[in-house]
Amino acid sequence: MFSQGRGVVIVFLFLAGVINYLDRSALSIAAPFIQDDLSLTATEMGIIFSSFSVGYAIFNFLGGMASDKYGAKLTLFVAMIVWSLFSGALVLAVGFVSMIVIRVLFGMGEGPLSATISKMVNNWFPPSNRASVIGLTNSGTPLGGAISGPIVGFIAIAYGWRISFIAIMVIGLIWAICWWKFVKEKPADSSEKVNTGAAQVAAATEGKLKLTFYLKQKTVLFTAFAFFAYNYILFFFLTWFPSYLVDARGLSVKDMSIVTVIPWILGFLGLALGGFVSDFFSKKFAQKGVLFSRKLVLVTCLFLSAVCIGLAGLVTTTVGAVTLVAFSVFFLYLTGAIYWAIVNDVVDQRNVGSVGGFMHFLANTAGIIGPTLTGYLVDTTGTFTAAFLLAGGLAVVASLAVTRFVRPIVKPM
Repeated sequence: MFSQGRGVVIVFLFLAGVINYLDRSALSIAAPFIQDDLSLTATEMGIIFSSFSVGYAIFNFLGGMASDKYGAKLTLFVAMIVWSLFSGALVLAVGFVSMIVIRVLFGMGEGPLSATISKMVNNWFPPSNRASVIGLTNSGTPLGGAISGPIVGFIAIAYGWRISFIAIMVIGLIWAICWWKFVKEKPADSSEKVNTGAAQVAAATEGKLKLTFYLKQKTVLFTAFAFFAYNYILFFFLTWFPSYLVDARGLSVKDMSIVTVIPWILGFLGLALGGFVSDFFSKKFAQKGVLFSRKLVLVTCLFLSAVCIGLAGLVTTTVGAVTLVAFSVFFLYLTGAIYWAIVNDVVDQRNVGSVGGFMHFLANTAGIIGPTLTGYLVDTTGTFTAAFLLAGGLAVVASLAVTRFVRPIVKPM
C-alpha cells in the first residue's frame, strides 16, 4: 500500500483533508464572535453557513469532471490555492452580504477535493485497497475539525477572529506548493498493477458507456441520497454544534473550543477505520460480492448514527448530549469511505471522477438546506431539539433506502 511513492500520495491527501476541515470548520468555531461583531441573527448565520455549500456542491461535480479531463493533481492544486485565498478573504467581510459572497467562492474552491481524492486513489491503488486508502486519506478531515477548535478558538480569544483565517490561509498555500513539487498524477506501474480485476473489466467496456448512463442508475442516485443524509448530520454538527454548546448548554467559548474536539477525534478514528472494515468484510463475504459488504457497513453504521443524533436532542445533560453526538459522528464517519468505494467499484476509470463528483454534488445540497433550516427551527422553536430529530429521521430513511435500491449496475451489452 505504501510502496513506490504511494505513501507520499496518502500523506499529502491526508494533509489536504486536515487543511480542508480546518478551514471549513473555522467559521463555526468563530461564529459566536462573528455573530456579535456583525450583528447577525441565527437565521442569517444559518444562511451564511449554507452559502458555502452553494459553491461547494456545484464544484463537487465540476471538480470531478475536471479531474477526469485535466488530472487530479492539477485540479487539487488549483482548488487548494483558491479555497485558501478565500478563507483568508473572510477578514474583509463587513456584513451579511459580503460574508455570503466570500463563503460561496470559498465553497467553490473546496468543492473538487473529495472527487480528486477518489480519482487519485483510483489512479494509484488496486481495487482491493481502495476503500481502506479512501478512509485513511479522508480521515484527515475530522482531524482538521478537531484541531480547528483549539487553534481558531484561542487565536480568536487572544488576537481576534480575523487573524485565525489569515493563519490557515498560509498553511494551505504552503501545502499547494509542496503538492505540485512532490506528487505525480499516476505511478510508473499504473498500467500493470493498479487497473486490475474489476477495473480491467470496466476498461474493456468503457468505450460503450457514457457519463449519462451512470447518472441515471438507482445505485448512484440512492448512494447519493444516503450521502445526503450523511452530510445533513455532518453539516448540522459542523456548523451549529459549537453554537448549540454556547447558547443551549451555556459553555464559554474557551470550553466549547475544547469540548468540540471530542466528537472530531472519534470521527477521525471512524473514518480511518471505516475503509479497512469495508475491505475486510469484502474479503470475508467475497462470495456475496463486494457491494454487499459495502452496504452492510453503510446501512448499519448510518442507522446507528441516526439513533444517536436523534437521542442527543432529547437528553437533558451536556455530558449526555456531547457523548451521543460523539458516537453519532463516530458511526457516521465509519461510512465515510463507503460512498466513494461504491463509485470506484461500479464505475469505469474514465468516469469515476465525474460520477463521484455528481454524487457528491447531490449529497452536498444538504449543506445548502440543513444549516439554514436549522437556524430557522432554532429561531421559531427556541430550541435545537427539532433539528436533532430531523437529522436522525432523515438518516434512518436513507439507510433503509440503501438496503432496497443499491444493487450492482447491469451494463448494456
